[in-house]
Amino acid sequence: MAFLLGLPLLLLILLGVVAFFIHFLPIFVAGSRHVQNFWWIFLINLFFGWTLIGWVIALVWAMRDVPRFAYRYVPPPPYNR
Repeated sequence: MAFLLGLPLLLLILLGVVAFFIHFLPIFVAGSRHVQNFWWIFLINLFFGWTLIGWVIALVWAMRDVPRFAYRYVPPPPYNR
């Protein structure tokens, strides 16, 4: 049973892994940005991500939401001899 639907089993597993990461891309984006509404984005993507509209809404929300932490560059103090 090395072939299923005409494709090698390894290729089907690889396609499944790629599809999993594409489907949960909004969650990965929200997690890496530490957005405030991470759990809402997770739930929207989990329940409505299988529709294209739900997935796009979750992805846009993950990219546009305000990060939990504000990163700012603070220059080092001047060097005094």
